[in-house]
Amino acid sequence: MINFMKRNLLVFFKDKASVFFSLLSVFIIIGMYALFLGDVWTSGMKDVPNARNIMDCWIVAGLIAVTSVTTTMGAFGTMVEDKSRKIIKDIRSSPMPRVNIAGGYILSAFVIGVIMCVVALVLCQLYLLSSGGAMFSGVQLLKIFGLILLSTFSSTTLVLFIVSFFQSNNAFSIASTIIGTVIGFLTGIYIPVGSLPEGVQTVIKFFPPSHSAVLLRQVIMDDAIKTGFAGAPASAVSEFQQMLGVTFQIGGTTVTPLTSIIVLVVSGFLFLGLSMLSLSRKKR
Repeated sequence: MINFMKRNLLVFFKDKASVFFSLLSVFIIIGMYALFLGDVWTSGMKDVPNARNIMDCWIVAGLIAVTSVTTTMGAFGTMVEDKSRKIIKDIRSSPMPRVNIAGGYILSAFVIGVIMCVVALVLCQLYLLSSGGAMFSGVQLLKIFGLILLSTFSSTTLVLFIVSFFQSNNAFSIASTIIGTVIGFLTGIYIPVGSLPEGVQTVIKFFPPSHSAVLLRQVIMDDAIKTGFAGAPASAVSEFQQMLGVTFQIGGTTVTPLTSIIVLVVSGFLFLGLSMLSLSRKKR
């Protein structure tokens, strides 16, 4: 399984186009934020002294959450390519057990997702420093890395379930484009969650990657919000956090970090089971 995972890693990173397109949505979000979205969002926060830093931290957290989805999607392109070129038949004819083959694809996608999220974290930290932000503390970095592992696990199994239905590169490419386009909306990056219609907000609150974004925002934005809203009423802080998707409310109850973690863990194992069921049916 490990050797097969290494093979998949080499295939992915050797294809520079796959690496680029797996990060394309991230580049698009950064470009939109730098060109106009950042100014639009901070224009209504004139009374907050560090408004730009708060929004910088907000976009950074969302970008890492998005990266865990788009890069694992790109990583599973190897599996689709093997199917479309019938390479999978040669692999299955080898002595390697079927479970090891599936495990190799899953582990390689997970590892790629973690690596690319860490790369995104480093780039985001450099961006924050260049714009006057602070260095992440050791505790923050540990928490962020733990959330990267959890988010990537959940995203890997979700994407695997989607990809398990594809047999051709064309279908995979279309799905990648669609996911790369809508992921920014579903994680509340293009438009803050609180600005969306109630029905859309409900969908977002039950979308696992959005809980990754929530958890990352709570860690990355904590110090910036405390500084910007020092002395402000608790109700004002709560309303601001709900507007930007730093916290979720479902049925009038605030979703706790533990609940978001449970959502990611449960959804991860749920989609893993559904993916194995889908793949096993196709084998028959």
